[in-house]
Amino acid sequence: MSKLVIEGGKPLCGTIPVHGSKNAVLPILAASVLCTKGVTVIQNCPDLKDVKSTIKILRYLGAKVKKDGHTITVDASGKLRHRVPKRMMQKLRSSIIFMGAITARNQKAKISAPGGCKLGARPIDLHKDALRALGCDITEKHGYIYVCGKNRKSVELSLRFPSVGATENMLLASCLTPGVTKIKNAACEPEIIDLADFLNTMGAKIIGAGTPEITVTGVNSLHGTEYAVMPDRIAAITYLCCAAATGGSICLTNTVPEHLETALSYLAQCGCQVEAEKDVIRLSAPKRLSAVPEIETSPYPGFPTDAQSLFLALLSTADGTSTIHERIFENRFKTADELSRMGADIEIKKDIATVCGKDHLTGAHVCACDLRGGAAMVIAALSAEGTTEIDNVCYIDRGYEALEQNLATLGASIKRM
Repeated sequence: MSKLVIEGGKPLCGTIPVHGSKNAVLPILAASVLCTKGVTVIQNCPDLKDVKSTIKILRYLGAKVKKDGHTITVDASGKLRHRVPKRMMQKLRSSIIFMGAITARNQKAKISAPGGCKLGARPIDLHKDALRALGCDITEKHGYIYVCGKNRKSVELSLRFPSVGATENMLLASCLTPGVTKIKNAACEPEIIDLADFLNTMGAKIIGAGTPEITVTGVNSLHGTEYAVMPDRIAAITYLCCAAATGGSICLTNTVPEHLETALSYLAQCGCQVEAEKDVIRLSAPKRLSAVPEIETSPYPGFPTDAQSLFLALLSTADGTSTIHERIFENRFKTADELSRMGADIEIKKDIATVCGKDHLTGAHVCACDLRGGAAMVIAALSAEGTTEIDNVCYIDRGYEALEQNLATLGASIKRM
């Protein structure tokens, strides 16, 4: 198993582009199974472990998939299977999105519960309830979920929580369902807009994506299209945090600054100079950051839970005391234990982390607990004195393309072993 070895204390400076969004490309790839006429050509696809796992699912279902650099072509016009083996489902969390896609395509589906990072309770009840509201019959036995969607009907449904995954499953299942379906209290994340835009280029009729109420008018079929995936906003925040933690200066290209407004405002509170225009973000950090009194995670447009671990590492060396309130996942402070190995002073009480900034962190042997936790350890290692070894790099590879190469371009001393 590989690990990252990082020699800290070097300010990061330079320009790098941001790769395509992990959280957007995975549901878009799942949506490609709805195309029965022609092929879908998806551009700006990041080269990630989760993308490779999703391609394996598509090929198992019977789709013909070709990957050429950052472009993936999917031909799903032939007959497709309706089931996904458990071993494939458990490779990643977003595999649950295939439930809505396969049901819409084949009128039935057989899947297991998804895998992914262990961030506490992540029930899929919202997904199942959404499909039941559409008229699907769902049963569970022997570790599998069986969905029968022959009697799907349009519906007006208000989600109990604005779940991104449940909203995506509703979009996928309803775009080929007769009538007009309304999804209220829908997730507003940019990735929802990207999925809806992709489906609309295939012939779907979806309006309101990006707002709490989405209207879907069912169509008979969807056709091939070409589409470019949005930039990865969490990867952008990660690189900004890497530069900020090291007192560096960075320019990110291929970004959508309005997707990052909340995180950018907190970076400004830390004392960073932040400039954004069109698709470019520039950040210049002071020698030492200032603490942020309070950060609270919440659904978009609030502060993203995926960035919580990143700021936990960032604020570990800020001047003063910061608090982070995690309101989305119940078990997302595991990274604090690893940061403490490097000298961080973090106190966890239920869903609140209190971070007392230290003058510096010290290199140590640590582990990536999950995807974003792994990125947080990289941020900490870059700012620390001495050498840090990070195990379980497989988590990081799920969401970051060429992380060490990009950081090395910015002046980091980092290598994979």
